[in-house]
Parts: sequence; structure tokens; C-alpha cells
Amino acid sequence: MSKVKSLAALAVGALLIIPPGGFASSHREAPITALDHTADITDFYAFVSYDHPDRVTFILNVDPFLEPSNGPNYFPFDPGVLYEIKVDNDYDASPDVSFRFRFQTEIRAPKLFTGFAGAGNGIAAPANSPAPVPPGTPIVPPAITSLDGPGSAGLSLRQTYTVEMVRDGRIFDLKAENGSNLFAVPSNVGPRTMPNYEDLAEQGIYALRGNGGSSDIRVFAGTVADPFFIDLGAAFDTFNFRNTGSGVPGVLTATQDANDHLNAAPNAVSGFNVNSIVIEVPIRLLTSDGKVHRANSTKATIGAWATTSRHQLTIRRSPLPESDTGTYRQVQRFGNALINELIIGTGYKDRWSMDKPRNDAQFASFDLDPTIARIFNAAYGINIPTPPRTDLLPLVTYAPPIAAPGTPAGPIADLMRLNTGVPPTPYSNRSRLGLIGGDSAGYPNGRRLTDDVVDISARVVGGGILNPKFNVFPNNKIGDGVAATDVPTQEKFPYVHFAYSGRDSRHIDPSEIGCGDQPKNESAENAPANQGGTAPCPVK
Repeated sequence: MSKVKSLAALAVGALLIIPPGGFASSHREAPITALDHTADITDFYAFVSYDHPDRVTFILNVDPFLEPSNGPNYFPFDPGVLYEIKVDNDYDASPDVSFRFRFQTEIRAPKLFTGFAGAGNGIAAPANSPAPVPPGTPIVPPAITSLDGPGSAGLSLRQTYTVEMVRDGRIFDLKAENGSNLFAVPSNVGPRTMPNYEDLAEQGIYALRGNGGSSDIRVFAGTVADPFFIDLGAAFDTFNFRNTGSGVPGVLTATQDANDHLNAAPNAVSGFNVNSIVIEVPIRLLTSDGKVHRANSTKATIGAWATTSRHQLTIRRSPLPESDTGTYRQVQRFGNALINELIIGTGYKDRWSMDKPRNDAQFASFDLDPTIARIFNAAYGINIPTPPRTDLLPLVTYAPPIAAPGTPAGPIADLMRLNTGVPPTPYSNRSRLGLIGGDSAGYPNGRRLTDDVVDISARVVGGGILNPKFNVFPNNKIGDGVAATDVPTQEKFPYVHFAYSGRDSRHIDPSEIGCGDQPKNESAENAPANQGGTAPCPVK
């Protein structure tokens, strides 16, 4: 084996000793949230809106691995959880602007055995209906075509929610401009019950009004296709990554690495849904002075994170409603992808989840001298940067290349830094590798749905490639072989792909590469497949 291949094998070998779940992007990554899945933040995104570059879109996803067919109750948001998105704009890692979301559940047809039912124009009892139900009695409601009013009779389990903005110490109730309640979009049960699900989902997009006037805020909440992508099965099998054609498992060929829409391994998250809160906010409401700034301004960069919280005490007293008392206590937080999973030690994960970002100095040793990088060096001899790992400071402080030079660094804190002055990259020029791929609008400058945080994090934390000395093969070609989701995300608000069908969706099997057309004259085991959504998965 050549020296280059030997080094590549060492890099992959180092990956094999990362604790299982190390790249799972908060899909049940900490003990506390593994037992509290509705409060488990799977992913958090923040980016300058593609179609409104004067606004920022935040996406908070919770409740991992939702099987689309898993009725009869499916996956409502938890009314006992306070969902929040928080923004720091003065570099102290404390929230200056917050958005709070609370959900309420109603059962509109308590005798119906499932949360959602419907077909055509409705189905009545037939002529041979036995007593005491006479023929012609409505049995099945019409298909669900709306979230309220006509067409919503079969929507028995329905959720509404409220949105509050906290800014300058004031609380603003944000209401729908059309006067409607805010309805969460339910799971996609199937084509008989919800014959035009995309139209139904788009009804869940609301323009909000607050403080007596239009605020140019849009919101969406509902069940969607999980936009995260990873070869999770290989990761959990003690990182038994697949040979993608480079000759070394876990190292991509130059062709594979350059193509952001081809997968060389199965996406284990394919076919699963997730609950998503999406809010688009004008930049002027997020900056410290209420203005939009150029990228070179020290006031352009904000820090954002998401949290879930529960009351101190919950008493379940069925058939009466549960009783919640006491103040809210944080269950989990999420800033940058994979910080808790890849850097924080297992014995500290729960403590990290429940603490505030401004207290992250207590975890600084994990950030400035990552144990995983030490393992790379000690066990396999791979060259790594010398601690303190200042190359990782942009992840935990306000620093270039995300923040403008001269921006106060602030305390060490896990926040997703976003330079709001960097315009969105057009789809045709976008790189899944974000900043390390030459795309200044990508992760870790915020995070878009198409950013491949698994490959980015593996190369940045494990390979140290933000340091030019370590931006060499194999460090800069490590990857799991999954570059995209099996269904395309949208290029307009709310950006997420609407939920998979409970009746007709499927998951990619470990033996499959993906759902696209296989290149001719190549085996299915080794050939990459199109995962960009142009070729849908066949229905089994």
C-alpha cells in the first residue's frame, strides 16, 4: 500500500473509535433527551433567506426518527414543552431577541379511533348497514383539504400554537395577519385521507403581525421530511463506513467530493419525518441597532441557538388534563451541529444540554483540545494541530472568517454564528461543504438545509483542515458518502420538504445506495446514486 493510502487508512481508523452516535446530529445524542424525545432538538438551522436577503430564516427541528405510517396519533408537538429560538447580538452569549412557541392540542372527534380520517366527499353507511345505524348515516368524513373550516372535518387531532417575540425587554404577541389561528400542519397520513398534501401544508404558512403593524415575519410549524442526511447505520456499526470507490472506506474520491447531489452510501434518515418550526425574521429585528449591515461590519454577526424547556413539575392525572407548575427548566439546547455529539464527553452531555451557552467556559478543554483529535494522534499517528485549537475558535467565539475582524470575541459559547451581511449563495453555486468548500454563506457561517455538517465537522474537528497545514489528503476528503437528502428541500419559505406519505413512503435499505438511477455497468454496491430528488423511491 502506498504512503498516501496508508495515511488514508489511518484517518478512517481514527473515525472508527469515535463513540457511536458521534455524528448523529442530536438525534438522541444525550441521555436526557433519549428519554424525552419530544423535547429532543434534532437540528437547528440559521441562514439568510434565499428569496428575501434582508431576512434570516431559523429552523428548529425536534422529535427524531418519526415513522410516517405510525398512527393512530402520529406526532403532535408537545404542549408541555416551551420551544425557543434565541439570538445574541452584543457578543455576551445571552439572548437579546427570543422567539417562543407554545402548542395546544384539541380532539375534535373524540369517538374517532384515529387522529385523522377522510375519503373523497365522505362515505355514508350502505344499504345493508345493521341497526342501529341507518343507511345514509355519515361514517367517514370527507378527505382533509384544509386546516380549518370546510374540508377539515376529518382533522380530529388538531394543534394550534402561539408565537411571542421578546425584544428590548418587551414581549410581543405575534398574530396571523389574516386573523386566523396558527395551525400546525399534521403528518401526511396518505393520499386517501389527504389527497393534496402539499396544498394542505402550504396553508400552514402564515404572515405575522405584531405591535400593531406588519412585521414581515413568516412562520410555519408542522411535520416535515427530516432534512438531515447521514449513513447512520454504518456509523453505529462502530463506524463501519462503506468503500465508496476510493479504495479506502470513509474517504471520498475527488469526483464524489465535488458532486453535492450524488450519494455513494445509503441515507439512513431517508423516509423519516421530524417536527419543524420555521420562522423568517427581518434582519433589522435581530441586530443590536435595528439596521442591516455589510459583512465587514462588526455589528453584522449574530449568535443563535435553540432550546426546549419543561415546567419544574408535571402531574399526569388522566382523564383530567395534566397539571404543570413551577418555572420552565431547560432540557436541551442546540447551537452548532455536532458540538455536543462530537466534542463534549458523554459524562458531561446532560449537564451541557441543560446549561446556558455563556457558561461554556467550563467545557473549554473539550473545545480547545478535543479528545477525538488526541486519539487520532495517539492511536494512529495522524498529524493534528497543536493545542490550544484556535482553529476551532470560530465555532465558539465571534471570530473570522465568520465575524468581521475587530468583532468582540465574547466568551467561549456554543452559538451558531451567522454573518447577516453575507448574501445567500444561488443554488447553482452552492457548496454542501460551506466555508471549507469556498461558499461563504454556508456552515459554519450559519447552517443551511443542504450543508453537509457530517463531512464538514469530521474534516474540521478531526482533520483540523481550517489550519492550512492540515488541509491535505486524507484529512480533507473524509466523508460518510452521503451528500444530500433523498427528497429535495425547497428554495422558498419554509424551505423544508413537506412530510413523507404514511402510506406510500419507504426507507432506503442498507443494501441500497439510494433512490436514483444507477450508472450503467456499475454494481449497485459501489455505484453512487442520484439523491437530489429527481428520481423518487419506488413504492414497495
